[in-house]
Amino acid sequence: MRDVLSIILGGGQGTRLYPLTKLRAKPAVPLAGKYRLIDIPLSNSINSGIDKIYVLTQFNSASLNRHINQTYRPAPFSDGFVDVLAAQQTPESTDWFQGTADAVRQYLWLFESWDVRDYLILSGDHLYRMDYRLFIERHRQTNADITLAVLPVDQKRASAFGLMKIDSTDRVIGFSEKPKGIELEKMRVDTSVLGLTPEQALQNPFIASMGIYVFRKEVLIETLRSNPTHVDFGKEIIPNAIDRYNLQTYLFNDYWEDIGTIEAFYHANINLTRYPNPPFKLYEDDAAIYTRPRYLPPTQVVDCQIKDSILSDGCVLERSSISHSVLGLRLHVKDGCVIEDSLFMGCDFYQKKEEIANEMSQGKVPMGIGENTVIRRAIIDKNVRIGKNVQIINRDHVQDADCEDRGYCIRGGIVIILKNATIPDNTII
Repeated sequence: MRDVLSIILGGGQGTRLYPLTKLRAKPAVPLAGKYRLIDIPLSNSINSGIDKIYVLTQFNSASLNRHINQTYRPAPFSDGFVDVLAAQQTPESTDWFQGTADAVRQYLWLFESWDVRDYLILSGDHLYRMDYRLFIERHRQTNADITLAVLPVDQKRASAFGLMKIDSTDRVIGFSEKPKGIELEKMRVDTSVLGLTPEQALQNPFIASMGIYVFRKEVLIETLRSNPTHVDFGKEIIPNAIDRYNLQTYLFNDYWEDIGTIEAFYHANINLTRYPNPPFKLYEDDAAIYTRPRYLPPTQVVDCQIKDSILSDGCVLERSSISHSVLGLRLHVKDGCVIEDSLFMGCDFYQKKEEIANEMSQGKVPMGIGENTVIRRAIIDKNVRIGKNVQIINRDHVQDADCEDRGYCIRGGIVIILKNATIPDNTII
């Protein structure tokens, strides 16, 4: 795969993941207690033998840049790299990235300087494990100009995707971006042509684009330069390429989740605790997920009841009950807490004992989770300070609320405690 260049799109504002994207880029959002979203496409690329990788960013990219620089350092004798490319003003373009295709177009001068055969275009907010070698092999075997990774979906999910129709040779002959109503019904196909059983085809009668593409080098350059007003791959570049180029599909019939919304992000994390058969397995010897090594001590558990949970490094858990939850790095949970169905992103650092004692003497809340606190169905962002006898349980069953001045908000019934927030003693949410 030395003749493939991987381009990861991570420049979106991430409004659907707000407030998790208030202070960070979407690909930098923590995942599974110790990773970040960007680690998924980067790890997939590295495990597939692709070592020339660019990440395109735009909003709040400082923490993403730091994570990539501290984590992905190819050997000095290799020509591999992982570089971040941020939106910038140039004589040719004075605007920020206007869409996925425009982001690639603005750096096309750099991408075409590489002596590669194909460009692999990836998204930075999907959870899946794919061997891109098989994807690219399919692309080359069919002599395709563009190959789209696809998965079969049911009617309930279909309108959230770009859908396509294919002929008997798997060539794309029709594409519609997130159709609804009559337009959605027009995209219904017999997905058994992809190799599904008749029963599977009946349940999943639509072919959805995963937003993952392989472009032949010359084709990507030509499509972007000949259509300067087309700024999005799914809405413009792909539909307009159907009649001109050979577009093929690659079936990916495994776990894949677009975790671009709070609800999807929450469930994707909590589902990781479903041992021994979570929908996505972190534990794969031949396809590891890489992230920054932190050299933290092991987690210390003191007289706790823990069920179906994931504990990251460096935590201290004291006499508490924890179930179906993901606990991030350096988290300190004090006596008598009850934690259920919740995701904790952990802490970036440890507080010194002197600092904790000083804060407590002043009636302030130290970092971590205070005594006798109850937390259910919540996302707790980094470096939070939650006091004693707090209840984060969405007592009034609110679906959506904005209380950022009080350190939290609610999305889809899920309580989100903001990064660096302080929740005083005896608070009930």
